[in-house]
Amino acid sequence: MGAKDWFICYADGDVSKSLAKQPEIDRAATEELVRRLFPNHSVVPEEDGILAEDANPEDDMVYAAVWPGATIVCTAAVALDRPSQLDTRFLAEAQGRTLYLHAMHSVVDWFALGVWSPDGQLRRALSISGGDEEIIENVGEPLTFEQPFWAGEFSAVEDDDEDYPFPFHPLELAEAGLDNLFGFVFEGYTGMSDDDSVDPFDVPLAGFRLVPPKQGRRLFGRR
Repeated sequence: MGAKDWFICYADGDVSKSLAKQPEIDRAATEELVRRLFPNHSVVPEEDGILAEDANPEDDMVYAAVWPGATIVCTAAVALDRPSQLDTRFLAEAQGRTLYLHAMHSVVDWFALGVWSPDGQLRRALSISGGDEEIIENVGEPLTFEQPFWAGEFSAVEDDDEDYPFPFHPLELAEAGLDNLFGFVFEGYTGMSDDDSVDPFDVPLAGFRLVPPKQGRRLFGRR
């Protein structure tokens, strides 16, 4: 697997249904959102991107879209080893919506997930690295899509004599999370239903460049 991403999603309801309608980006609202989230930066509009290719932008780029019912913001600022430590400015922007954080990186077999309920309470925070053989964070009960993975139904190895630190591959779980929470995948996983998935190549995002902040600080958590 070679996919990697780092993004948050604000959702009023079913994200997959919102994306399946292929709605137009509310460009004014999207730019205003990015400016609110990065108040110490100068935000410069750039060319559009697409979800399939721009969900893992560099530190100085943001790709985002505001649609009816759902908002996605792709930024290195949310690539955190511990999702529970998401900056409060991202939490405040939820404003009564469910907030999701999804991040993964194939080089270290790393996957991170965060879910906050509409009242702002942290419901789930998971960060797991196969490369480091470590569960970095594990807060809250596993979500429904996670349960068969923890139960060993999607083994990371084919031979029982092979060793792997977890009963599944973190990137397989990451793709399952994409499919179940947002209705799209990047590389697929064993239980995925292609018929119900949104094609991330069909999801445009508005691009923005961040001019260095007045008081610089590194945005990225893990690369």
